[in-house]
Amino acid sequence: MSWIDWWPLAVCAFAAGLVRGFSGFGLSAVLVASGAFFMPPKTLIPSAQALEVVASIWMIPSVWRDVHWKWLTPMAIAYAFAIPLGVAALAYAPSDVLRVGGCLVLLIASLCLLFNARPKLPDGFPLRFGTGLVAGFMAGASSLGGMVASTILFAASIPAKPLRATLIVLFFGSAIYSLCWGSWHGVVTKATFVNAAWLALPLLLGIAIGSRVFHVVGEAQFRKAVLSVLAILSIAGIVTAVVR
Repeated sequence: MSWIDWWPLAVCAFAAGLVRGFSGFGLSAVLVASGAFFMPPKTLIPSAQALEVVASIWMIPSVWRDVHWKWLTPMAIAYAFAIPLGVAALAYAPSDVLRVGGCLVLLIASLCLLFNARPKLPDGFPLRFGTGLVAGFMAGASSLGGMVASTILFAASIPAKPLRATLIVLFFGSAIYSLCWGSWHGVVTKATFVNAAWLALPLLLGIAIGSRVFHVVGEAQFRKAVLSVLAILSIAGIVTAVVR
């Protein structure tokens, strides 16, 4: 990566860090939606997954006590089944088609939740495992896994702290797992980690600022802000795919 390429992507990584630090998710979605103007998504998505690992290592010590283990465990098991399918889709299917379809669904869901048109989802193992299956596939295929998981967690009325902590820990394992499968399919290369190393510093700076903001907002403000971010990211993902 040259200096000319680095500066715009560094700004994208900083923005991704802000969202990740505040909400616990959105790193890959922000980085891919904005960075796709400067780097092909099939190259950028694996680098975003490597940065997910960096972000989680940085954040896990401060959120570990808040993890909702009854949600995390079935989601993580489902991720293990779904991520290989998603990574295979990334390697062999049109990535823009997957992103547009996923973003359209997420846009509708986030707007419904933002305006309190919330479905009554029975919280239990089927919902938690099903969330992991859908989010895991989208995580491997299009970097939208965090947005899918957070939307369903909001619909299930999980409070802010356990929601954020659960997603942070989930993404640590899922990102490493995705990178392993990406290596198998030839999607992850040496350039994946070189790009991630270049972008780690602006990412961590954004995370530090976003985390500070999280600790000074209330539950209602957090919910409204994150759902707004989900809607904006969904629109950005659609626009990016169409414009490219």
